[in-house]
Amino acid sequence: MEAKWLVFFSMAATMLALHVVDSQEESSVKPLVKIVKGKKLCDKGWECKGWSLYCCNQTISDYFQAYQFETLFSKRNAPVAHAVGFWDYHSFITAAADYQPQGFGTTGGKLQGMKEVAAFLGHVGSKTSCGYGVATGGPLAWGLCYNKEESPSQFYCDDYYKYTYPCAPGASYHGRGALPLYWNYNYGETGDALKVDLLNHPEYIEQNATLAFQAAIWRWMNPVKKHLPSAHDVFVGKWKPSKNDTLAKRTPGFGTTINLLYGDQVCGQGDVDSMDNIVSHYLYYLDLIGVGREEAGPHEVLSCAEQKAFDPSSSSSSSSSSSSS
Repeated sequence: MEAKWLVFFSMAATMLALHVVDSQEESSVKPLVKIVKGKKLCDKGWECKGWSLYCCNQTISDYFQAYQFETLFSKRNAPVAHAVGFWDYHSFITAAADYQPQGFGTTGGKLQGMKEVAAFLGHVGSKTSCGYGVATGGPLAWGLCYNKEESPSQFYCDDYYKYTYPCAPGASYHGRGALPLYWNYNYGETGDALKVDLLNHPEYIEQNATLAFQAAIWRWMNPVKKHLPSAHDVFVGKWKPSKNDTLAKRTPGFGTTINLLYGDQVCGQGDVDSMDNIVSHYLYYLDLIGVGREEAGPHEVLSCAEQKAFDPSSSSSSSSSSSSS
């Protein structure tokens, strides 16, 4: 008799677990809904707040959970890593909450959302990795190993911006964050957007993981220059290429996000390591979160190897630019 009860309870627990998984497939939070001028707008509380059509879709925590973050960045807290204990899932989700009402990870359905999160984190993983060919777990397992540039060779203070973003005495504007910020003007512009005094306190980025992720997502969601699209827009298909874009082989997709963030430092040079590394992280993350790299599209969409930079120059258009001159 006891054995029968054990079997019954086991089956009941399994059915309950399946029911929970099914409901999570839909959404963990039921949105508040209102209709404004014939359009459905939603508010999902802390994670997607502010009456947005994007909040009617699944939010990031519905399809990307803590265990997946741990899988993607499995070596970030290894003893040899350089930012042990700094980066975590909670910081990422808290930062993302500011941008989900604008469509970050909430544009389109679940698949599109997962792809955008993998794309953004692919850039992050590539730029914060300390992985190398024979590293334990492979070279792609070491994203978020850094939160700042080690042993910077200069202060990255550009006097051209002395009236708009003057360098604070003694401050160093070397690389910090998830998509590393360089130079006083980038710290100043990002600080203005986030309402944080990064110009006088660039060190805040390396002291607060949520702020570091916010700065990176802000860069992803906003154009580097007014006449350009954002990385988000080109990735989710909100950007329509002009005739000049088509001639320059710039097409909607992951490759053009590289072009926007790094310009001709990385793009238009064929399949160079600096570009391949970013693409490899994206594909690796797609596999790990259960989407699969086959969803990434053909090489010409993934790559910027043959693309002309949006603003050809000796500098990148990126916030992680090495120089402005």
